[in-house]
Amino acid sequence: MFPSRMGEAFGVPDKARRHALTLLMLLVMLLGASGDALAHAVAEGDKGYIQEIYDVHLISFVYLGAKHMVPGYDHILFLLGVIFFLYRMQHIALYVSLFAIGHSTTMLLGVVFNIGINSYLIDAIIGLSVVYKALDNLGAYQRWFGVQPNTKAATLVFGFFHGFGLSSKIIEHEIASAGLVPNLLAFNVGVEIGQLLALSTILIVMGFWRRTAGFLRHAYTANVAMMCAGFMLVGYQLAGYFVA
Repeated sequence: MFPSRMGEAFGVPDKARRHALTLLMLLVMLLGASGDALAHAVAEGDKGYIQEIYDVHLISFVYLGAKHMVPGYDHILFLLGVIFFLYRMQHIALYVSLFAIGHSTTMLLGVVFNIGINSYLIDAIIGLSVVYKALDNLGAYQRWFGVQPNTKAATLVFGFFHGFGLSSKIIEHEIASAGLVPNLLAFNVGVEIGQLLALSTILIVMGFWRRTAGFLRHAYTANVAMMCAGFMLVGYQLAGYFVA
């Protein structure tokens, strides 16, 4: 829940605006440099390996899953939004678990049952999930509509979409049916390991930031920057959809 006194931050001082601009520029550079990572892509060197591999290779797929997760900037941005105002570890664990359940379910079922969704469209929805969470952190829904959406349900639902984003990419690479389920389970374990590593780094940085006097003021500008990054993701994917 976004703190009530954050509403006062709508009169953002110049210094805070400069922080927001700096953060937004960093996000732009990050997203621009990520290339295919925005679309849950698999690295070029790994594509051939996935297509050629046969039978059960658990360690290899754990590694591939963790390697995929670390540069998954859209995934990490959403998680950042989810934990932004969560202070207790049991709350963080609950929301991250809901997201992991959603992400894992659709990733596994999507590949096993060959449920493919256009990668550009699903990744545009993933970009919208970042926008949604940033607006939620800003308290926008309470001000605009007088209601607070169920944040747990939203985290689970968007987890489903994030999982379909990954399954759609895996389907494109025609992974062998021999050992498919064990390899997918191993890949998912790797994804969760990568997620925990990324989340641990975020929590360490957030812990130091929350101790500073200007956290609430700068939290507003950070969420505005995160919302802009989400819109950039949406625009990037929709442009790719219409061009392709």
